[in-house]
Amino acid sequence: MYETIAEIADPAVARVLIAALRGYGFHPLERDDEGVFGMASLATLKGAPVEVPVAEAADARALANALLKDMLG
Repeated sequence: MYETIAEIADPAVARVLIAALRGYGFHPLERDDEGVFGMASLATLKGAPVEVPVAEAADARALANALLKDMLG
């Protein structure tokens, strides 16, 4: 089972965050872009969800918040 640790407005930032989490040993769920004519699906109005296994959620959320702070300034 997976838990959403962040919802990122920019899908490119979400992909970078997912790659960074993998680099730190976490196991985020990777979603393929899906939708009509190459447009990514709108999973939520808040943005692209970043999901990790429930057992990793607390640590991954802390790391994701720190990484996003650095990435987004």
